Amino acid sequence: MLRAPLRRLWLKIHRWIGLSLGPVLALTALLGAVLVVALPIDRYAHPAFFVARSAGDAPAQPLEPLRQRMLAEFGPDTSFTLRPPRSPGETLWVYLRGPWDGTLYLDPATGAEQGRRGSHEGAYNLLFELHSSLLLEDTGKGILAFVALAYLFLLVTGLVLWWPTRWPPSLRISLNRGLLRGLFDLHRTGGAVLGLLIAVSVFTGAYMAWRPLGNFISAAVGQQQVKPPVVPKGVATGPRLSLDELVARAQQVFPGQPIGYVQVPARPNRPMRVRFRLPDDPHPNGISSVWLHPLTGEVLAVRRWQDLDAGNGAVVVIYPLHTGVLGGPVHQAVTALLGLALGGLGLSGIWLWWRRRRALAAAARGIALADNRTSS
Repeated sequence: MLRAPLRRLWLKIHRWIGLSLGPVLALTALLGAVLVVALPIDRYAHPAFFVARSAGDAPAQPLEPLRQRMLAEFGPDTSFTLRPPRSPGETLWVYLRGPWDGTLYLDPATGAEQGRRGSHEGAYNLLFELHSSLLLEDTGKGILAFVALAYLFLLVTGLVLWWPTRWPPSLRISLNRGLLRGLFDLHRTGGAVLGLLIAVSVFTGAYMAWRPLGNFISAAVGQQQVKPPVVPKGVATGPRLSLDELVARAQQVFPGQPIGYVQVPARPNRPMRVRFRLPDDPHPNGISSVWLHPLTGEVLAVRRWQDLDAGNGAVVVIYPLHTGVLGGPVHQAVTALLGLALGGLGLSGIWLWWRRRRALAAAARGIALADNRTSS
């Protein structure tokens, strides 16, 4: 059992970390819970973006005319990533980065544009940007990583304050003794019971938001970061291959495997990357990759997900673990509930502190009033 001075110190650390960073944790957690539901709602609300107008079994159009169209409309400094349909009837998505950042939604059979949306347009994109970077891009991602680290201190201090003197501990939550007592029990017991599960969501979110964390882990275990290959210097000889021929070269490495993404660089000194979803790949988008010379189609590197360093390879499990995709609908529901729980812990902690401040202020006023009456 903690002695009174030490307990007060732990309580002060827990309280001030929660008050200073708890609102950010609560906001991002609640947004994460909302995003689990917002994704299917977004698809339902915008069928033109996600449902192809042509028949689902219609053959796909060649990719090279699409590349020429992208360059003509958005300029030669635009890089883009193709996301082929994952199931019959889906649209082809084109993520563009350049003078205009956003996503085009195309009919894969005709190439006709069915809609476009900028990176910061739409309710879903706004919620996602708030959740992943606080609308501050890389700065916001660094802040979220720091906040995630602070949660570990909150968890440790909360467990120390909760730790019972007798086991098994009582997990009773009294809801019939007033709102304040009910919130206190929910905050205390909920944090102790769900704290470690919430830590998984917080850590995996920070891992994806702040990529240097992966590099740090690789360095900690003595591994070199696996970097993309470099395009050889010098003028490439021979005819420039079409985008369809480049993709076909990549498919020769993993024949018959579905493509997750085709990443086309803006400049010829950057390699082109084709990501595949191999049968044993836990990542829903696939992370096993073939890197190609963007002009000649020379295979520069082949990396299965098992070949990555520990820091970058962990994304294979961390991404589906954080989003809930790893365990299907049940896991997604648990992920949403954990987000709500963390948001509730943050808000209840602030409420309990505010009520305590009000009670102390009222007691101080009562003592001052009694002193005035005595002196008079």
